[in-house]
Amino acid sequence: MAYWLARKRNGQDFDYLQRFDPRFWTVDFPRPEMASLTTIAHDGLRIDCEFHHRDALAGLIWESEDRYDHPLLAYATDRDYAHTSLRFRWRSAGVVALDQVHGPTLTIEGRDASGAARTWYVRLWNYAEGAPDDAAVVLPFSELREGWLADGDALHPSDIDRMFISLVPPGHDPADHTLLPARANGWVELTGIACEGHRAMVKLGDVVVPPHDVGMATAYDDSYNLTPARVLRNVLGLGYRGAIVHYVGMSHFYRLARQPSGALLVEEPAQLCTPCEAWHRAFLAECARLDYQPIVSLSYELFAEHCPPEWSQRAYDGSRALTGWEPPSTLLSPANDTAMAYLRTVAGAFTALVVAEGLPVHFQIGEPWWWLTFDGHICLYDDAVIAARGSAPEIPDLTASLDAAQLDLLDWAGATLAASTAALRDHVRTAAGGAATVYLLVFTPTLLDPARPELRRASLPEGWAWPAYDRLQVEDYDWLTAGAEGARRAAYAAVQGRLHYPLDVQDYLAGFVLSPADAESYWQRIDRGLDEARARGVERLFVWALPQVTRDGYTRLPSSEDTSMQAFDDLLYPLAPGRDLAVSPEFSTSVALTASGFERRNSHWSDARLRYDVGPGIRSEAELGVLLEFFRARRGAARGFRLADPFDFSSHGQTGTPTASDQLLGLGDGETVRFQLAKRYGAGADPQVRPITRPRLASIVVSLDHVPTSAWTYDEGGWITLSAAAPEGVEVRAGFLFDVPVRFAEDRLDISASNFAAGEAPSVPLIEIREAS
Repeated sequence: MAYWLARKRNGQDFDYLQRFDPRFWTVDFPRPEMASLTTIAHDGLRIDCEFHHRDALAGLIWESEDRYDHPLLAYATDRDYAHTSLRFRWRSAGVVALDQVHGPTLTIEGRDASGAARTWYVRLWNYAEGAPDDAAVVLPFSELREGWLADGDALHPSDIDRMFISLVPPGHDPADHTLLPARANGWVELTGIACEGHRAMVKLGDVVVPPHDVGMATAYDDSYNLTPARVLRNVLGLGYRGAIVHYVGMSHFYRLARQPSGALLVEEPAQLCTPCEAWHRAFLAECARLDYQPIVSLSYELFAEHCPPEWSQRAYDGSRALTGWEPPSTLLSPANDTAMAYLRTVAGAFTALVVAEGLPVHFQIGEPWWWLTFDGHICLYDDAVIAARGSAPEIPDLTASLDAAQLDLLDWAGATLAASTAALRDHVRTAAGGAATVYLLVFTPTLLDPARPELRRASLPEGWAWPAYDRLQVEDYDWLTAGAEGARRAAYAAVQGRLHYPLDVQDYLAGFVLSPADAESYWQRIDRGLDEARARGVERLFVWALPQVTRDGYTRLPSSEDTSMQAFDDLLYPLAPGRDLAVSPEFSTSVALTASGFERRNSHWSDARLRYDVGPGIRSEAELGVLLEFFRARRGAARGFRLADPFDFSSHGQTGTPTASDQLLGLGDGETVRFQLAKRYGAGADPQVRPITRPRLASIVVSLDHVPTSAWTYDEGGWITLSAAAPEGVEVRAGFLFDVPVRFAEDRLDISASNFAAGEAPSVPLIEIREAS
């Protein structure tokens, strides 16, 4: 499947966006405060806030540069707000009012007339008419001034980066980080939003990629600051349809409660915080409007700072299971009944939101496992485990051989994990009124690490086997982006052998690209992984995740509906070309002659393209009839076929008998298992390399460091796949016979019977097809 990393719009369709469109504002805040932003009308938005500290602050933000949308869908950057006005109606409750100290302030970041960075603070109340909690606000940017009474410096409106309106709880004190007397919930609505004046509109990317075969994955932790309408606009515009895997996250969905110690931990019984609930109601309603099927995903992961310590999985030394995020999350113990009851209640709350929008319930249990620390120690020793087991033998090294007691502990852990996911599954089905599709997501690079073969007892339990769950979802992004094809393929077989889910109830999730520096190589592998999963017969595909797709401009393109010109008939040209065949290798080189007589040459092709004329090989009218029949069956130049080149058809010299050491395909690196068949021409450091896409399968022989091996399979397109990755530095070599993929050069054959009878050979030109390898 074709894809494109679109870095910017370049001639694609665009529309115009009114500045300050409610969909394109954002909201942000420091933990543990919470806020969310939703659109309530075409010209209205709402911010819901939940505050815990006296110095808490949330910002409603407008940015001149679009940093969140896909480049083909983003609005154009325009930092000039001169002679432009913004107007809206302000309504609020539960936040400091417009007329109060620390009331809503418009903070504007940009540069002054000299180009020096500058920030201005504009009190909204100075530009409002009405009550402090219900007022009409007009902001003429060329006339705004700082100061309590708007008597300070004037704004320079022509070079603004961003602006945000501050929202704070009653009793706010910016110098005091102590807790408020009680949690403070507040809201603000801006309605009738209108931009007027000189630069009221900006260009907006308006691309709609045709629907393709891949679904999208989103996550609330990654998109809490955006409106649901903006998130789903990107999903729709980029061609993703049908199901959306939506991870509710591990750090923004819950309500917090103050503990006697003063700490803030998740509230029990579990409650969704108001901003999360408001955001998800809007998200699910928009999914219903656009005909998307959300798959709500909940994992066993929770932000460590807000998780009760006794809920965490722990290593043998008592250290808490912590992920590599900064700050870290932790993994909940499947043996802890209170923690598992918390997860079930959260799942029920999200299920109720789905049901309320009239959507069918699809629920994913995401990556449930017993955590491995970064030095490889399994976290199987929290208090709940010890209480249930009485004792738990230490497993210091999962890469070593384990004794009977250690294996028994792993089996018990697997059974406990399976029981916990089954209870979560059943709770969702009950909350949905019995009609729910429940998915299980497994991450094979951890669960099926070849160095730790017994880990699957604990974290890939047989209690998950089909039909325990309606669908199985598999992701392997660490191996996928690292190019560890051997491990990936072995894991598919291991999952199938252990859990037995039919391919038509399996999904594949590909991704992800944490660093933009890896975009070029990683997205190529991700896109290829999606195609490979489709070829394996996996029913549905998803790409993880939307923020990385939009950041890097990943654009999945649908298959061409007209593939006839790329058609290939995998059969041999029916006549023996013989020694009368004419062959012409050609390159494409531009030659520029300088004024002084020197040449500058630029080679455009890395490999020669061959032209043949097989006409001289035709010796009888019977053979001429065979040619005409074959030409018509190929529809002239429309369909390709194989040609046996009598001058060059072997990896051993030009025509010799192949040996397993003939051609170097590559060097082992401990991970790569797929190697393209190729033939090298010329000695030295820079030979001309010819990919071989049409070998004769029975002729292929393979060696590792010149030692023949049969531990390989052949993949279409000239690929050899080793059963196990070759060790570092090992030479992977192969020998083979091959044919040349060609087509007729013309859609017409000019053959004269009289000329043929007189001994004049017809001309039948063929052209080599350059196949993707």
